[in-house]
Amino acid sequence: MNISNKNILIIGGVAGGATAAARIRRLDESAEITILEKGPYVSFANCGLPYFISRDIQRRSSLLLQTPEGFFSRYRVNVRVNTEAVSIDRENHCVLVKTPKGEESLSYDKLILAQGSSPIVPPLQGIANEHVFKLWTIPDMDRIHKFIEEKKPATAVVAGAGFIGLEMAESLHARGIHVTVVELAPQVMILMDPEFGAMIKSGLQEKGVSVMTGVGLSSVEENSVTLSDGSSVQADLVLLSIGVRPELTLAKSAGLEIGPSGGLVVDESMRTSDPDIFGAGDMTEIVNKIHGKKVRIPLAGPANRQGRIAGTNALGGSMKYRGALGTSVVKLFDRTAASTGLSEKAARDAGFTYGVAYLFKDDHASYFPGGKPLSLKIVYEMKSGKLLGGQAYGEAGVEKRIDVLATALHGKMTLEDLSELDLAYAPPFNTANDPVNMASFVGLNHISGYSPLKTPNEVLSERAGNIGLILDVRTLGEQGKAPLADVLHIPADEVRDRLDEIPKDRTIYLLSKDGFLGHTVLQILKASGVMSVYNIAGGYSAARWFPGWNFSA
Repeated sequence: MNISNKNILIIGGVAGGATAAARIRRLDESAEITILEKGPYVSFANCGLPYFISRDIQRRSSLLLQTPEGFFSRYRVNVRVNTEAVSIDRENHCVLVKTPKGEESLSYDKLILAQGSSPIVPPLQGIANEHVFKLWTIPDMDRIHKFIEEKKPATAVVAGAGFIGLEMAESLHARGIHVTVVELAPQVMILMDPEFGAMIKSGLQEKGVSVMTGVGLSSVEENSVTLSDGSSVQADLVLLSIGVRPELTLAKSAGLEIGPSGGLVVDESMRTSDPDIFGAGDMTEIVNKIHGKKVRIPLAGPANRQGRIAGTNALGGSMKYRGALGTSVVKLFDRTAASTGLSEKAARDAGFTYGVAYLFKDDHASYFPGGKPLSLKIVYEMKSGKLLGGQAYGEAGVEKRIDVLATALHGKMTLEDLSELDLAYAPPFNTANDPVNMASFVGLNHISGYSPLKTPNEVLSERAGNIGLILDVRTLGEQGKAPLADVLHIPADEVRDRLDEIPKDRTIYLLSKDGFLGHTVLQILKASGVMSVYNIAGGYSAARWFPGWNFSA
């Protein structure tokens, strides 16, 4: 490596910044490395903060991954906490900083910006009250913990139903507080598709968490909040988690280029529009690996990898960052939600001609005790069969399947490739054909026309236009538990004996429990001369989560 610049200044000491510093030292023992951190802590585990609130993590010190003293002892990195970068003089290669002792100027040969992002705090009445919190730093965590210990709040409102909001809903619930989640969007976990948002909402409600969607905060009172629909909810504690924005004040004032997604523009080397300044982490704009467009993905994994690359290239290296998939996972009580790549909505917005396949199955062999239901959805391009994304929800095996799909996306694999994956099998762990394999079978049958699919939404839309007939092939027991009006009921095992009841001149949509028997019946109907027949993707197990499917109990 051509190491020509030795004085490296890093602004931001968490995730990307700390990783960059450690990488630089490993590559060059003689480089002068300084980290500037606005707050009092450096290199802390911000993803672990909710779990200290819940008391899953008992020791506060375990969240402090490094201290300034530790950084110097191990890496000979100078860490300056409580030091804010005020401006960058690009021409003279120096940064003006504000410290507890006053202002000073620090020079650099190469500069790395890793300032991350910060929570959005809306300008609402009462938002500055002492019982209103955000969770982003160690001091934020300390204030929440102290408030709970001293004030013993009975009720809490969490504004926002993304990752931190839902993790905090669980954490506050664990402290014996009744929690209401308020989300302005029409669903929780807006990055996932609506049916998964509905599953997650139902799971939270089962645990005693109240969830209100399509409504936001209007004002905060002493022991309650007023919502945008005029209603009021009791709240001894309010947690704001409505989103984050990148920290770009310094970059903008220095004249660095900002991209259309609202992030700092960097190239594959993590170099900004100034060749001597690099960027890493939440503040940067990066490439989505699936559709190739510039996006912001504020996640810890990408931030750490970007920091490693920025540190390498600040020393003259040539490593490249080729983008991210947005793979994410969240624990929600005894269940897990995870996703990677594009959701169905994202695929549609990106202009793909796509298909979707569902798999509702136990996480391991059904005959082995302890199996847990797993909901899996994949999105794929119709023409090429290339995987575009996946989502999953359940009590076990969720992150395992999403990691397989993330690996497949990185390798640009098709459904054909997925169908051939040789994944580990034994009854306590899996089925002979993994849910990923089976979902790919469903997608391949759709693409080939052997077993064409319609999504629950597509069927609702076509029925609204008086197109087609739903043939419900669930068993009598399944139908009895969740009947559906205005359909033809013929259990799958009776279809061959009752073919004369099924019109051959109409489009037939097959509704089974989870799509499996629908696929079987579709072949029977095709052989009998029904010309237009579709299996409803995911059957009842998917359709029940879509508004408009009025299954009654």
